[in-house]
Amino acid sequence: MLGLGAERLRLDMNRLLALLFHQGVLDEQFLQLQQLQDEASPNFVSEVVNIYFHESEKLLRNLRVLLMESEIWDYKKMGMHLNQLMGSSSSIGAKRVRNVCVAFRAAAEQNNRFGCLRALEALDHEYCYLKNKLVELFQLEQQRVLAAGVRYPLLHLPQTN
Repeated sequence: MLGLGAERLRLDMNRLLALLFHQGVLDEQFLQLQQLQDEASPNFVSEVVNIYFHESEKLLRNLRVLLMESEIWDYKKMGMHLNQLMGSSSSIGAKRVRNVCVAFRAAAEQNNRFGCLRALEALDHEYCYLKNKLVELFQLEQQRVLAAGVRYPLLHLPQTN
């Protein structure tokens, strides 16, 4: 009985991943990240993604401050934050977040205020969707591990907005 629950959860995880790939939310880099996870580091992917969430939220906060609390925009500083977010998004396979960062950076390079504001809104949306879906995936993984009877230390899941 225990194995059937674990198998159902594994199928749910695979369906969710397939959806995220089909929607273009994730790319093959996420699969490469998963290949680095093994018995010695069973929470590797969730730990890397949690670091990504933590750092990305700081970068998003910095971008909001630059866009909302200044009369004069520092497009160069915006570009630096976007490059960091773009790089870390690429490293975990967050394809749609990375793509929005590219558009956002282009708007910043053109000193396009309206384009930057629109891109920030899109970035917030894509980031929240990614975070919610990856949290869901990691919760399914925790449930699957428990259902299979494997004992790994519980991982800390980030809170969703």
